[in-house]
Amino acid sequence: QLQLVESGGGSVQAGGSLTLSCAASGNTHSGYCMGWFRQAPGKEREEVAVIDSDSSTTYADFVKGRFTIRKDDADNILYLQMNSLEVDDTAMYSCAADPTGLCVRSRFVYWGQGTQVTVSP
Repeated sequence: QLQLVESGGGSVQAGGSLTLSCAASGNTHSGYCMGWFRQAPGKEREEVAVIDSDSSTTYADFVKGRFTIRKDDADNILYLQMNSLEVDDTAMYSCAADPTGLCVRSRFVYWGQGTQVTVSP
């Protein structure tokens, strides 16, 4: 089992920055594929960014150039640095882990409870 706890959300004005953290505990190891997802009210959950065991990253088009995902395997923490935030970035952000390491959406079976990000005009 893996437990994930997010932090760092909050309210910010458009153009501002936030850094989200996701602390992992339990059966931690560097072989997971880790990801950030978000869900806005009335919308489906969408993938924001993922990072695999080799630290290769993939970003959704809507965050490219603005967000950066990184991980600290020593401390078992996943980060999402968010810059140039837009009103449309308002959502509940959750981290997740795929124990197979394949970064397949359906294989993200471990989820945190999420942290709210609200961006005002």
